[in-house]
Amino acid sequence: MAAVEPVKIAALIRETRQLLQLSQEKFASLLGASFGSVNRWENGRTRPIPLALKQIEILLHNIGEEGEELLAKYFKNQG
Repeated sequence: MAAVEPVKIAALIRETRQLLQLSQEKFASLLGASFGSVNRWENGRTRPIPLALKQIEILLHNIGEEGEELLAKYFKNQG
């Protein structure tokens, strides 16, 4: 997964979570992260570690077409 600017990561996290219809707390649990981490990611205060980004990428691939669209939106022409 190519590097993405923090503002885009925040939007990617939020849109992924909303697509899955999960609260920040449930999304954090799914990723093995804390609620506070997901909250800071969505607010652009911190970035997820590469492992968390990879987990999000896998989730989006597994969702199907809607997930693939999000991946293309945030990672197309990166790197």
